[in-house]
Amino acid sequence: MSALTSRPSAAPVITATAAERRKRKAKIGWNVLGLLVFVVTVFPVYWMVNTAFKPAKDAIDPKPHFFPFPVSLENFRRALNISDFWGPVERSLVVSASTVVVGAVIGLLAALAISRFAFRGRKAVIVGILTVQMVPLVAMIIPVFLLLNQIHQIDKLSGLVLTYLTFILPFTVWTLRGFIVNIPKELEEAAMVDGCSRTGAFVRVVFPLLAPGLVATSIYGFIQAWNEFLYALLVMSQEHETATVWLGTFTTQHGTEYAPMMAGSTMMGIPVVILFLLVQRKMAAGLTAGAVKG
Repeated sequence: MSALTSRPSAAPVITATAAERRKRKAKIGWNVLGLLVFVVTVFPVYWMVNTAFKPAKDAIDPKPHFFPFPVSLENFRRALNISDFWGPVERSLVVSASTVVVGAVIGLLAALAISRFAFRGRKAVIVGILTVQMVPLVAMIIPVFLLLNQIHQIDKLSGLVLTYLTFILPFTVWTLRGFIVNIPKELEEAAMVDGCSRTGAFVRVVFPLLAPGLVATSIYGFIQAWNEFLYALLVMSQEHETATVWLGTFTTQHGTEYAPMMAGSTMMGIPVVILFLLVQRKMAAGLTAGAVKG
């Protein structure tokens, strides 16, 4: 009788063990896939930094060297001395920061209007926002240039900011609209019942919950404005060029200096990395705070 009673209890143990093995294998498979995606994504950045620290002759060697040996800082000296470096970087910072601030304010107000207020033509506005994002940037070069020339904004940082806003605002409005729609109106109504005005309810209740989305769209806008090349080359003169256009000085009629160019690209990437590292913690804190307040 004891043998008969022990047999049924063994089957669930085997079944549970098999399920755990399948789950473990699936987890390992996803981890390997994630590691592969990480390697493919990070390798170009690693190769840029690797080339920046190589001697110039090794940068064009047909046999690739995966580690910079001997390590050389001559490329960074060359990048800093070939032409003005801090001027283009300063202009890029001014343009990117201005684009982010203006885009965040206008995008937040537009997203709030689309999400919270019913007005005639709201669906047309939403469809228009999606349509604008589908238009290739190259197709708008001539209209943008003619418009900036008409309002006397050619070769001015303000004109470049206006140009970047046309690219960043649709994404900002659409993303923030998704955040606002997911915030229940009852939270605002409860705050207004407790004595808050509509503005006070938005500032004290809705805005803290929007902080993660606002940070995410700001990072996107900063990266887009910082890395943009085509319109900066078209609108700005060589005297007022931005950092991305400054990288073109390494390509001359005698050839391209790849190692100093990679050194300049590495220095250009540092502000974006620092910004992301600083904001990442605040983004996680905003998500946690929003979950608690909700």
